[in-house]
Amino acid sequence: MRFTVLVDISLRSGISDPAGATIERALPVLGYAGIEGVTVGKTIRFTLDAVDADAARQVAGDLTESFLTNPVIEDAVVTVEPA
Repeated sequence: MRFTVLVDISLRSGISDPAGATIERALPVLGYAGIEGVTVGKTIRFTLDAVDADAARQVAGDLTESFLTNPVIEDAVVTVEPA
């Protein structure tokens, strides 16, 4: 079976986010008031073949932890759906 995987990666709480801070500082200058808590992350999408959804989740989780993220500073949410 083929599955679509979405990995949403964000910095862990307490880790400095300079890109988010820069965007947040620029917003009032651009006329956007009242926006706060801006963060910048990464989204990775791919498809994979697996026997079932559990196997696809396992492969996607292993790949995310070993290669796609830095587990010291990043958190990830992995979503797996049939393609």
